[in-house]
Amino acid sequence: MIRRRHRRLAAFKAVVYVVLGLFFLLPIAAMVEFATRGVGIASPRTLSAFTSIGADPELVDAITASLELAVLTSAGMLALLLPTMIWIRLRLPRMVRPMELACLTPLTIPAIVLVVGFAPIYRWIEINISDSILMLTFAYLILVLPYTYRALDAGLSAVDIRTLSEAARSLGAGWGTVLWRIIVPNMSSAVFNACLLCVAVVLGEFTIANLLNFENLQVAISILGTGDASVSIALAVLSLVFVFFFLFALTFLGRFLSRRRSAVRA
Repeated sequence: MIRRRHRRLAAFKAVVYVVLGLFFLLPIAAMVEFATRGVGIASPRTLSAFTSIGADPELVDAITASLELAVLTSAGMLALLLPTMIWIRLRLPRMVRPMELACLTPLTIPAIVLVVGFAPIYRWIEINISDSILMLTFAYLILVLPYTYRALDAGLSAVDIRTLSEAARSLGAGWGTVLWRIIVPNMSSAVFNACLLCVAVVLGEFTIANLLNFENLQVAISILGTGDASVSIALAVLSLVFVFFFLFALTFLGRFLSRRRSAVRA
């Protein structure tokens, strides 16, 4: 009976994986077919849509800006949110719920409403500080808060940070050592998951950048779609593939570090 249940479970998992794989891969296959389609009916397949992406300097600038925004937003999120969450759990446990409410609030506000509040702020920033697209980092930090908070909160809940911090402090470790060498390595999977979510949100964001007149990756794809649909679809395919492999690499790195830490403990 147990073997029969295992076989049924394995068959069910295989069916789910196949259905989900088709659900995600068929649209991408259709996009590749469209991007490689020739001009005429009997024209051969061509990769000109993919090769022409690097020849457009504005498009390259938009891709570079999106990658820089992803890096800056991830770094800013970890620098602001992670120490604050750990400090509140150690020193102000009564503020855990209010902080959770504050971090989840952006999830309930539509992006178009957020832009209404961001517009005068960014107008002032553009006049007095800089008109660089990297200034979107501040808006994206607010946008990724609900997702990254949940990931970090799950990691902190799985670790007894109070015991770890008290033990490290009793041995003479400073708060910086406790944070970055004791607590963070024990929740590395949660940190990587938060970075995964942050990168995915930033690389897929369109509304805020478009309404604030910035050109990131998604805005560039939208603009290309009005003039050259094949290049736009090719860029969308490359962005999907890049995000997939990037997220896969981060996931693999997080698992590798977790296994290495477990082996060192053993």
